[in-house]
Amino acid sequence: MAAVLALHSSSEVLGVGVRWLDAPSGLAGRTVVRAFPLGRELSNQLFSCIEQLLPAEQWPQLSRLAVATGPGGFTGTRLTVVLARTLAQQLQLPLDGVGSFLLVARRQGIGEPTWLVQELPRRGVVAGLYAPAGPDRAIIELQAPRLFAPDTPLPPGPQLSAAALLPNDVEQLLELSVQAADQGLAAPWQPVLPSYPTSPVAGL
Repeated sequence: MAAVLALHSSSEVLGVGVRWLDAPSGLAGRTVVRAFPLGRELSNQLFSCIEQLLPAEQWPQLSRLAVATGPGGFTGTRLTVVLARTLAQQLQLPLDGVGSFLLVARRQGIGEPTWLVQELPRRGVVAGLYAPAGPDRAIIELQAPRLFAPDTPLPPGPQLSAAALLPNDVEQLLELSVQAADQGLAAPWQPVLPSYPTSPVAGL
């Protein structure tokens, strides 16, 4: 049995998804996604939530991993990225790291270059630019999310909220990872790191 495990914790809600790729009759192609509104309890309940979908004794049967890399909360995003990196290293699995804003852009089905924006009280706006490209009109990231100070206007163009929606965004994450697997794309775990447009130690 082979499966893909996807993790998303760039918001106050943990998203977990599993797609079975090669499994006994009735399981192959099946996708299960769940959302867990954990907030600050993420560090205490992360493993138990994953095991509700995929018990730990089945983790060696995984064939690929995917994780949302943010932007998001410093601690929440870091926890799932570190776990995904550790599993990928220990199980020798490919790991797809995907920005959470890109997942939102795919879910929204944008049809033109669009800014995905997330307001930060008193600090400004985090924004990234996304657009469809190529013959298949796949959504790609044109500009990675970065912080615009309160007195810095965004470049012109349509804007949409970058708020995560779980478990829907986990479905997008699974889909991208399965596509990468089908294409035989390498996905080393080493480059997969959390995205922090703002410094977690600013002002210290």
